Amino acid sequence: MAVQTPDWVKHAVFYQIFPDRFARTQRHLNDPAMAVTLEPWESLPTPFGYKGGDLWGVAEKLDYLADLGVTAIYMTPIFQSACNHRYHTHDYYQVDPLLGGNPAFFDLLKAAHAKDIKVVLDGVFNHCSRGFFFFNDILENGPNSPWLEWFEVGGWPLAAYDGSLPANYRSWVDNRALPAFKHDHPAVREYLMRVGEYWVRQGVDGWRLDVPYEIKTEGFWQEFRDRIKAINPEAYIVGEIWDDATQWLDGTQFDGVMNYLFTAPTMAFVAGDRIRMDLVEQPHYYPYPALDAASYGDQIQHLLKLYPWEIQLTQLNLLSSHDVARIYSVVGEDDASMVLCTLLLFTFPGAPSIYYGDEVGLAGELDPDCRRTFPPEKDWHLDLLTIHRELIALRHRFAALRTGTYEVLHTEGNVYVFSRTWGSDRLIIALNTGEGDDLKVATETLLGKGQTAQSVFAYHGATWASLDLTLPPRSAVIVTVE
Repeated sequence: MAVQTPDWVKHAVFYQIFPDRFARTQRHLNDPAMAVTLEPWESLPTPFGYKGGDLWGVAEKLDYLADLGVTAIYMTPIFQSACNHRYHTHDYYQVDPLLGGNPAFFDLLKAAHAKDIKVVLDGVFNHCSRGFFFFNDILENGPNSPWLEWFEVGGWPLAAYDGSLPANYRSWVDNRALPAFKHDHPAVREYLMRVGEYWVRQGVDGWRLDVPYEIKTEGFWQEFRDRIKAINPEAYIVGEIWDDATQWLDGTQFDGVMNYLFTAPTMAFVAGDRIRMDLVEQPHYYPYPALDAASYGDQIQHLLKLYPWEIQLTQLNLLSSHDVARIYSVVGEDDASMVLCTLLLFTFPGAPSIYYGDEVGLAGELDPDCRRTFPPEKDWHLDLLTIHRELIALRHRFAALRTGTYEVLHTEGNVYVFSRTWGSDRLIIALNTGEGDDLKVATETLLGKGQTAQSVFAYHGATWASLDLTLPPRSAVIVTVE
C-alpha cells in the first residue's frame, strides 16, 4: 500500500500554543459575565491557577505569527474543562468559556485561514474527566446510570475524590481525575469518532492525539483515520509517541508523531555537557549523554530509516513542548546551543514546531514552569527572534529544506556537515558544536566537480571560502550549491 500524507504539512512551520498562557484579550476581560479571578499574567505559573489567555487573544497575535513565518498552529486542548491545561475534558463539543467559547474559536479559525494558517487541535480520546457528563451521571446515579458500560467500574460507591480510598474505576496512570474510556464498547467508539469528525467538518485542519498508545482496541485508529480522511483527505493526524513509532506509522493510522527521537540526539550533540540533568531525567526523552558528530550522524541516519520517506516529511519535529522543560532552560540558557539546535530543527526533514515563546528565549523548567505566559516585548531576546525569522525564511525559500534528501557528508570531532537536495536545489549545512580553535574542512570534498557555493546563513563567524570551510567554535553556516 502506498503511504499518503498531507502535502501541506511537508511545507509547514508549526507553532504550538498553550492557550491559557499565550495571549489575553481585553475583549474577553471586559465581558461582565466573565469577571473571574485570574492569576497575574507575569507571575510564575502554578499547577491549578488560570492566567486567562483566550482564543481571541490568539487571533490578535496572528499578524505576529505570520510575520515570523508560521503557517500552522497546534493548540493544546481547548474544550471545556476544570484545569488550566484542559486535558480533563468536560464537553468535547464546547470550547472552554474562559477561552471565549465556541464563538471565539470560530473567529480564530476564520481569521487563521484568511492568513493561510492551518489549525490543529489536541484530541484527548483516551480519557475524560470526572466532570464529563456521562461519568458524572455515574457519580450521581451509581449502578443505575445508563452510561455505566462506558467505563470500567470495580465497586461502589465510586471513590472519585477521596484519596484515602483506592480508586475503584480504571483511569489514566491511576489518576482518579481522569477516568479512562472503555474503547471496546461500540457506543464509546462511535462517540469519539463523531467528535473527531465534527470538528474537521467545522474546518479544523487536523488532530494531535494525546497518549494514543493507551488505546488498545483493535482497529480503532485505522477507523479514525478513515473517517477523518473521508471528510478531508488533507487533514493531519499526528500522535504523541515518544519513542519508536513504527507500529503507528504504517500508513493506516497516523501521518506522523511528535518526533522526540530527533529532539534528544540534537540536544545531546549541540549542548553536550551543558544539558541540565535535573530537567531531563524525569521526562524520558534522553537528550544525554553528550554525542560527538559521528554518533549524532549515526542516530540521525537510523531515525531516517525507521519510517517511509513520505512519513518522514510529515513528522512533527520539536525542541520543546508543554510536557518537557523548555530548551532554553535545558541547555543552561546558552544562546549558541539554542541557535544551533534551532538550525538543525529547521534543516531536518519533517515539519518544525516552535513551542510558543522559544523564539524569544522564554525559559521554563519542569511542569508547570514550562507553561509560563508569553513574555512582554521588553523581555524578548531579539537576536534569537531574528535568527528564527531568518531560518524560517530559508526553509520557505528552498524546497530542498522541506522535501529534499538528507545526506551526511562529513563528521569529525564536533564538526557535522550534511546536505539537503531537491533536483537542482542543493544546500550544505555545516556546524561546529565544540570549543577551542577554528576548524577547517576542505570544500572540494563536499562539492561536485565545478560546483561553487554561496553562503545564505552564517553564525559566529563561520565562512565558506573557495577552498576551505572555516568553523569557529559554536558556529554554523548554510550555503547554496551551484
